[in-house]
Amino acid sequence: MRVLIVCVGKLERPLRFTGMALLGIYFAATFHSVLGSRFAVWQFHAAQASAAEIQAPPLSAKTSDDTTFSNFSLWSVNRVRAYKDSWASQHDPPLAVLSIPKLQLTAPVFDGTDEFTLNRGVGRIPGSDFPGEDGNFSIAGHRDGFFRGLKDISPGDSIELLTTRGKDIFVVDQIVIVNPADVSVLKRSEGPTLTLVTCYPFYFFGKAPQRYIVKASLKQHALQSSAAAGAYGQPEAGR
Repeated sequence: MRVLIVCVGKLERPLRFTGMALLGIYFAATFHSVLGSRFAVWQFHAAQASAAEIQAPPLSAKTSDDTTFSNFSLWSVNRVRAYKDSWASQHDPPLAVLSIPKLQLTAPVFDGTDEFTLNRGVGRIPGSDFPGEDGNFSIAGHRDGFFRGLKDISPGDSIELLTTRGKDIFVVDQIVIVNPADVSVLKRSEGPTLTLVTCYPFYFFGKAPQRYIVKASLKQHALQSSAAAGAYGQPEAGR
């Protein structure tokens, strides 16, 4: 009996340390989990705040039908940050405002497709026609930004283009996926058409291997009043 007590006494200290170590590991894991979850919640609220704080330019903050500026919930965090940063510097006024009611998307259309331009809106592809001309007005946008919502567009959906000359309403004819080298989708058309271009697949990690193309034809044109056009302060589109 005395031998057993002695053995238990010798084991007591190691067992105590082992128990304390296990408790320490448990509390450390719990603490880390709580901190991690709180940090994730903080990140979520920070992303919400960043999106809410973004002040859209006066031209594109609201369209005539009061459509919201854009659905930032679909954007990548980096794209939201790049968009916000891009508006901190001077920029030329947009050529037009693109609106797709089904997608709750409204975006300013600038001239060009450099990274700075596509961070703050969508851009006219160089060499394509200008809005209001009888040709193919081609617009590029980032798949993790303004054009993320194109994944949900369908033939028959309407696309609105607001310029100083009025509002053009296009209807989606087809959606095609092509290789980047295929520029046939940008060729000039006989009548007013609209081509939207973004990278594909939408959630591809790294440089996307294909291009997602939305083709639309003009359905209706409504003239813009001179007073409304002056309020926007846009220059006439031209070469």
